[in-house]
Amino acid sequence: MGTLTTAEAGPGARLYEAADWYDAESLLTPEERQVLSRLRSFLDAEARPLLAEYWERGEFPEQLARPLIDLDLMEPAELTKDGPARGIYQGFRIFELARTDASLATWYTAQAGLFRTAIRVGASAEQQAEWMPKVIDFSLKGVFSLTEPESGSDIAGGLSTTARRQPDGSWILDGAKRWIGGAATADVLAVFARDTADGQVKAFLVDRTADGVTLEKIHGKTALRMMQNAHITLTGVRVPEAMRLHNVSSFRDVAAMLRAMRSDVAWIATGIATGAFEAALAYVNERRQFGRPLGSFQLVQEKLARMLGNVTASLSLVVRLTEQQAKGIYRDQDSALAKMQTSLFMRDTVALAREVVGGNGITLAAGVARFHADAEAVYSYEGTHEINALIIGRALTGESAFTR
Repeated sequence: MGTLTTAEAGPGARLYEAADWYDAESLLTPEERQVLSRLRSFLDAEARPLLAEYWERGEFPEQLARPLIDLDLMEPAELTKDGPARGIYQGFRIFELARTDASLATWYTAQAGLFRTAIRVGASAEQQAEWMPKVIDFSLKGVFSLTEPESGSDIAGGLSTTARRQPDGSWILDGAKRWIGGAATADVLAVFARDTADGQVKAFLVDRTADGVTLEKIHGKTALRMMQNAHITLTGVRVPEAMRLHNVSSFRDVAAMLRAMRSDVAWIATGIATGAFEAALAYVNERRQFGRPLGSFQLVQEKLARMLGNVTASLSLVVRLTEQQAKGIYRDQDSALAKMQTSLFMRDTVALAREVVGGNGITLAAGVARFHADAEAVYSYEGTHEINALIIGRALTGESAFTR
């Protein structure tokens, strides 16, 4: 059993036949599957031929950006006649991107997930009315700028970027942000800073080209090499009050954003595991050793079964989490559990995939190495394993182990 080709993925055909063992795809409407099929056609024809080259170069294939935007994937017209696109469609959109490439998924989700969530949760009704249509059509491109050089897991208490209110009502920002993906091509940076007056976290949309904003590309990465991450320095950057996100007044509001965004990362982790599994499955069905297909050996089949089990369990987690969120149920421990466990399954799956492909598994040509390397970045961002485990532990016991 192999994956369907794009040509086969017409009405009534399965998109994820090999990896979606329990048919989670059946939760999608025919219209949603058609949009995803359109995305797959683009990824297969335009993106896949470029991935190995650009991954090795450590550059993002910018020629894919506009065509991806023009696919109208965030709120497709054919899916929004009765309201916003459903969460299950949005999850499978992330999944489709990630099973192709983790950097592509991260790049798209930086806008469709992180930045959009910052506006949806943090902006006032008036700000949303002005900005959200521009976010959806990418005419206002933004990135989520929270992590700092010295603070990642401890950002709630360790955030050191400051915001000082001026007599004219504007704000002066000073500090630094790090690991901000897509910053170099964004219009604005959603910057989180601590108000020097009350010590609480505020959020601002900062023009990327504003005086005092400096961006440096982070070099030497061994994961997500195509995704362009930046170190941002803010020195006396003036921001008008109108560009402050008016519904962010403490870190509690930022936590509400993270609660929603972790589910996106769980979908990315599931997609990476699926991409690695599919690449390994295709390889062992073609490769011959000792005069037989590699896929005919017992030990290889056992590893394939374990990979499929990981992917199936991950899909079950993210689908159920998405269904809960569609009902308005957002709990820190739910998104933390999905991010933690899908990342563990992902790490195990990419290692098994590299293993069954053998020596060729460390080459970009075999299609597994990118997933194997990129998984390490996804394992850590949007909450490390340990941080998510402590969120879950706090919910289970009623005791916080964060400060001891």
